[in-house]
Amino acid sequence: MSTREITYLEAIREALQQAMHADERVFLIGEDIGVYGGAFGVTRGLLDEFGSERVIDTPISEAGIAGACIGAALTGMRPVGEIQFMDFVTLSMEQLVLQAAKLRYMFGGKATVPFVLRTPGGAGTGAAAQHSESLENWFVHVPGLKVVMPSTPYDAKGLLLAAIKDDNPVIFVEHKLLYRTKGPVPTEMYEVPLSRSEVKREGRHLTVVATSLMVQRALEAAETLAQEGVELEVIDPRTLKPLDARPIINSVIKTGKLLVVHEAVKTGGFGGEVVAVIAGSDAFDYLDAPILRLAGADVPIPYNRTLEYHAVPQVENIVETARRLAGGEV
Repeated sequence: MSTREITYLEAIREALQQAMHADERVFLIGEDIGVYGGAFGVTRGLLDEFGSERVIDTPISEAGIAGACIGAALTGMRPVGEIQFMDFVTLSMEQLVLQAAKLRYMFGGKATVPFVLRTPGGAGTGAAAQHSESLENWFVHVPGLKVVMPSTPYDAKGLLLAAIKDDNPVIFVEHKLLYRTKGPVPTEMYEVPLSRSEVKREGRHLTVVATSLMVQRALEAAETLAQEGVELEVIDPRTLKPLDARPIINSVIKTGKLLVVHEAVKTGGFGGEVVAVIAGSDAFDYLDAPILRLAGADVPIPYNRTLEYHAVPQVENIVETARRLAGGEV
């Protein structure tokens, strides 16, 4: 495959474009995704290329977007819906939780609901409490939904192409601060299998499991600590549900220590699930220290930029916590 450096945003756009060329059943639907090109510009240019029957601008109705996707998926299409900000999935929860997640099971597999719901989440843009949330674990809790959170342009394209081909509803969470990050991405179509964790950096002193933007921050923290002789092993689940736990378990067996980092609030967050997996696995007997979680504060995201900065984990927080854990200070 030929590879070049493009942004996370461009990788997602390319995945959508290639999927639409490859399969006429794939179409896009959401608020301002056509003429405007999406709230963050992800779908810019696709209306001109594919027309208004396959790039559909909708009224401001998140429930309508989700419902249209479910209906279209049940009748053989493969829609990709977009919710402008993850906060507004609150308005589509009935459709996603009571309908999309359950229909295949309720019909004994005779019906499938193959659609992807893309939504940008996370803080860091000064968008305040109603446009900055990380709600992924709501969906991790729901049987029948798959939850994907890519952290690199390569993963973003490959996971999105795999999600579009999947016969189940997939919640595809894109962090707003990742859109402008760059990385190597093949020009051809390829898939990153859903439910396959990846070791992003190998290490021997401490396992760090991180999601989305926190993967990049954990890797930066690992570079800092490497200069002190502390080697972090950084693992990105990529798909939160279904979770590929074995690479995490194997890493904890190797290092004996675990730090879980995510942006969503700690209470009820994904980190608690990772802790439970390790506590119930063969890795438990290898632990040399308590498992630590580093997560967002249990507060709405503040508008004030200084308060916003301190409401979610930063690189220096990961460095400090990992240093203490690796050094046996907890």
